[in-house]
Amino acid sequence: MNILYFLVGCSVLMALIFLAAFFWAYKTGQNDDVHTPGIRMLFDDEAAAEKSEEDHFSS
Repeated sequence: MNILYFLVGCSVLMALIFLAAFFWAYKTGQNDDVHTPGIRMLFDDEAAAEKSEEDHFSS
């Protein structure tokens, strides 16, 4: 029975840590722009393809 008290205490402590991390991320602006990263990933392949072509031709 004592282990249950320990496990409940650990889970509450972990929940508080994750809650504090969430509020810290929210306060520092981590979630300000959720639309642009979804669009940005569409353009990353072009830059990587151009770089690989440059590396291929320079060898």
